[in-house]
Amino acid sequence: MPETDLILLGSLLVSAFLAATLLPGGSEAAFAGLLVVRPELALPALVLATLGNTAGGMSTYALGRLLPRKELPPRLELVRRYGSASLLLSWLPVVGDGLCAAAGLLRLNWFACLVWMAIGKGARYLVLAWALN
Repeated sequence: MPETDLILLGSLLVSAFLAATLLPGGSEAAFAGLLVVRPELALPALVLATLGNTAGGMSTYALGRLLPRKELPPRLELVRRYGSASLLLSWLPVVGDGLCAAAGLLRLNWFACLVWMAIGKGARYLVLAWALN
């Protein structure tokens, strides 16, 4: 693989990670831009964007888990009710970061959270890739 492709894919990985943390920003533009310029990199781009975005979401989960568990606010009821499956929506702007942090605060099983988060985030990139074809 040429060095320029590795740089593009590495940049996408970092962009996807940062977009899934509490920092503002989105990785969809970087993902779409890469697919427009280098459509043959669709599969590695999909895998790396999903990996980076999921890792960023899990870092927010970890931050939530570090918070002291006092009386929990009622707005966590959705995550409490649906458990780790609620992280299928972790790709949503604004709401997604809160879902990841809430899952950590509620001490939901980290592996289940990882799986549901990866499915949701990967599906979002898959739909975007499909829409660009």
